[in-house]
Amino acid sequence: MRDDSFHVFDTTLRDGAQREGINLRVSDKLAIAKLLDDFGVAFIEGGWPGANPKDTEFFQRASRELTLEHAQLTAFGATRRAGVRAADDPQVAALRDSGAPVVTLVAKSDDRHVERALRTTLDENLAMIADTVSHLREHGQRVFVDCEHFFDGYLHNPDHALDVVRAAAGAGADVVVLCDTNGGMLPTDVTRIVTEVREATGARLGIHAQDDTGCAVANTLAAVDAGATHVQCTANGYGERVGNANLFSVVGALTLKRGQEILPEGCLAEMTRVATAVAEIVNLTPDTHQPYVGVSAFAHKAGLHASAIKVDPDLYQHTDPALVGNTMRMLVSDMAGRASIELKAKELGLDLSGDRALSGRAVERIKGLELSGYSFEAADASLDLLLREELGQPVRYFETESWRVITERRPRAGSSPLSSDYESLTEATVKLRVKGERVIATAEGNGPVNALDRALRSAMESVYTALAGLELTDYKVRILEGSSGTNAITRILVTFGDGSGEWTTVGVGPNVVDASWVALEQAVAYGLLRQGYPQD
Repeated sequence: MRDDSFHVFDTTLRDGAQREGINLRVSDKLAIAKLLDDFGVAFIEGGWPGANPKDTEFFQRASRELTLEHAQLTAFGATRRAGVRAADDPQVAALRDSGAPVVTLVAKSDDRHVERALRTTLDENLAMIADTVSHLREHGQRVFVDCEHFFDGYLHNPDHALDVVRAAAGAGADVVVLCDTNGGMLPTDVTRIVTEVREATGARLGIHAQDDTGCAVANTLAAVDAGATHVQCTANGYGERVGNANLFSVVGALTLKRGQEILPEGCLAEMTRVATAVAEIVNLTPDTHQPYVGVSAFAHKAGLHASAIKVDPDLYQHTDPALVGNTMRMLVSDMAGRASIELKAKELGLDLSGDRALSGRAVERIKGLELSGYSFEAADASLDLLLREELGQPVRYFETESWRVITERRPRAGSSPLSSDYESLTEATVKLRVKGERVIATAEGNGPVNALDRALRSAMESVYTALAGLELTDYKVRILEGSSGTNAITRILVTFGDGSGEWTTVGVGPNVVDASWVALEQAVAYGLLRQGYPQD
């Protein structure tokens, strides 16, 4: 049986879904719930059954389709209405009939909200809480009570806020959760108030922190320090306004920094995978700089760092990235030294460690290229090709003799310059030498880069058949600082895939087309290298 002494409670499917830009289907919620269970949280708040059809359907389908190994589903809802018995309130009935073993009730704990929003008395507010908790407990459900606006209410009228906690706990609520609903508290305030509430009521307390001051994680940890044994969080910190306490940051801190065993064995290593998968489901780009799980969380750029990491990775890392399912990465830039290059080469499967002069030449070449506009941080394939050249192993599947692009635009008769009523055609011609033979190929495309890509492949596909399986999956343009107008220096990043992985190359040139060709040449060459083609 799972240890009940500390709760990791996730509210991504309810509170996290209130983030602007997130709109979850029921199938999305089911998929996220499975991921959260993989991560080992104790409770998953699924939504508000009876309040909207989507959440009602979620609980119906969850009972049939979800098999949870670690977590229990929790239904969210409000206490009964003023003047109505809990047994007669239809929203309470929806919670009772949801099939969820646990119910989280939201209750008013700020007297101003009781009188202005609920438009009832403070005594009736206490009765609403006690009656609803007791009713659900009588029907076999475990109950947590979220005290909405608790910290603001406590500062305004501590007597009523404490009465709310006592009413909930006295009626049988297992946990009374103190909510910083407006997100305005700071850690010192949270520590003091949680301590005072625990000493005054003896109730088991939880914490729900919004991140409006950027302190949600810190406030959650402060509450735990003060005696809270139930933390409410969301995956990746999703939530209304600026979000909630980040589940992964809170769990990482409590587990790795405090030594608390709050997840089942083996679940912590799922952290990075789960964080990324949830981001993909909600259709938001994963935060690359998120603590613990971001792709840059254990990325090192400065040469000073790399020199130390070469001796011992722990010298510049606060924890082992493997513990949370992440990996260390070395970044190569104009800040790099020999240690950075050697570690990055090792990461790419190349060995530069035995030749200091070689490493030094590579460093100087990279710094010179970065000065002219190149950036290798996100272009591992270009860096790999560069290092192979320095090792005397250049990748040469073809040589470019020349290329040309012609774009013709023909406005239709009578159309204005701002009209979309026109015909546009781009044609590219490339001249290459492939295996000693001169090859000329022409192709059309919906723009210069697309036409060049097609022409380049067309020239070589008869020799390198794997080119047909390569796909350009991403294309980024950057106008470099210090340049402007139509004469600006341009940097291009292109990403290709072949079904088993992706790689990125970088090109710099006086215009978009020139820079794109440089990146395309490298991308195709690296793709052939990945396929294992021999070079002549």
